[in-house]
Amino acid sequence: MRDSRRWKLYSHLSESILFLPPFMKSPARSSSAALVFLLLFFVGAFVCTRLLNSTTQTQVGTSAQDSILTTRASQLYPHQTPVLPEKPPEILEIPLNCTAFDLTRTCPSSYPTTSSPDQVPDRPSPPTCPDHFRWIHEDLRPWAHTGITRDTLQKARRTASFKLVIVNGKAYLETYVKSFQSRDTFTLWGILQLLRRYPGKVPDLELMFDCVDWPVILSRFYSGPNSSAPPPLFRYCGDDRSLDIVFPDWSFWGWPEINIAPWGNLLKQLEEGNKRSRWVDRQPYAYWKGNPAVAATRQDLLKCNVSEEQDWNARVYAQDWSREVKDGFKQSDLASQCVHRYKIYIEGSAWSVSNKYILACDSVTLIVKPRYYDFFTRGLMPVHHYWPIKDNDKCRSIKYAVDWGNSHKQKAQAIGKAASNLIQEDLKMDYVYDYMFHLLSEYAKLLQFKPTIPRKAIELCSEAMACQAKGLEKQFMMESMVKGPAITSPCTMPPPYDPPSLFSVLRRQSNSIKQVEKWEKGYWENQHKQS
Repeated sequence: MRDSRRWKLYSHLSESILFLPPFMKSPARSSSAALVFLLLFFVGAFVCTRLLNSTTQTQVGTSAQDSILTTRASQLYPHQTPVLPEKPPEILEIPLNCTAFDLTRTCPSSYPTTSSPDQVPDRPSPPTCPDHFRWIHEDLRPWAHTGITRDTLQKARRTASFKLVIVNGKAYLETYVKSFQSRDTFTLWGILQLLRRYPGKVPDLELMFDCVDWPVILSRFYSGPNSSAPPPLFRYCGDDRSLDIVFPDWSFWGWPEINIAPWGNLLKQLEEGNKRSRWVDRQPYAYWKGNPAVAATRQDLLKCNVSEEQDWNARVYAQDWSREVKDGFKQSDLASQCVHRYKIYIEGSAWSVSNKYILACDSVTLIVKPRYYDFFTRGLMPVHHYWPIKDNDKCRSIKYAVDWGNSHKQKAQAIGKAASNLIQEDLKMDYVYDYMFHLLSEYAKLLQFKPTIPRKAIELCSEAMACQAKGLEKQFMMESMVKGPAITSPCTMPPPYDPPSLFSVLRRQSNSIKQVEKWEKGYWENQHKQS
């Protein structure tokens, strides 16, 4: 966002006192002489001013462009001079006080509890949030009429990893089960950074969070006329058959087990990686590298690799994370993997965090028909942001996509660029935090009870997590730590979809996929005729 700047012009009154000598004694003659003197004075002043202007312009010469502001100001407003803009507001930083925490083992009481960025002079209005924020309304629609009671919330404990409570801007945690690797750790770290970014703005709430991949709140159990409200359960992904509330995943703040850096820094590295090679100079194949052991659909993808008998235009590689750990992750630098014109996204056991890294690459993303969505992927449009791939005929579908792109280079480049632009603009960390803020704020409005701190809960703060962390975990926490309150307000939430507009979006997505399938069918029919 640009800082709004103004020149302030102050008027300085110049006063001239004219003394007329009494060299004529007759009043009439004196009056006439005075008029003649005044006339000569002003004519002389005008001529002198013109001469001065002419001299100044001659001296300026070729550097007139540098002084255009001063020259124009002096001609239009002779008694007003421009001054420097006001000093920008100081940014408050909240230091991480590990020394005090190590002594007391208690969270600091000095955290700011309010933030008023709207009161900063000349601060522009916050922008409207990206379109994928509208899905917040859809995710919370199951409770729009009933609200959320404490009993309803408690039913979500069955599979929850933890319960998070926010009261008066402070976070409290009750852990039920430790999650896989550091998922819960960096999810909670992200929420703490939200509280640092918008102190006093996140409302009081209680929520249940499940760090396992698969959604579990199946909609079929809550769709009847006499059905009870579903348990509200937060997790990283959802699908069309479930009602889990989708939340940004832990990897935005880092994934130390596989050396994936926090998203804020990694996004910049991916942008720089894109500049190393033009799209037309990249390898004209579809690339994928990942762990095939987690899902049968990924094992099926390995069949599309090039062989002596067949080239499906795919170059796929199995990632051995155990070896990568031993070798220091030398072959898994994401910013160095933007060297193919096409990159494949395929789900694992559920959705995969890799989607944002692939979409950011300027390459055409080939998305194998997904079942799951995360918080932003519902805003993607087929053929505009990505190219759809059949899940039951992957190899032929990939070959057609690559052949189409290599023969329609400008259109293919536009698809890749649209995706990377969306990631760079709509998925920057500012908007990740704003999505969290609006989701939690709208969720809190549905609670039909007053949030209270559980007896077994512990208070969480950045010191309680970062001061005790070690290695990459500590490094990623320090890299992703919010330094202090934001000087801008969260973006403005767009309105919810009305039924016709939501239907229009879904129909456009469906029709785009059907169009590609029609092109693909015609392509293979033509290939069959020629063989």
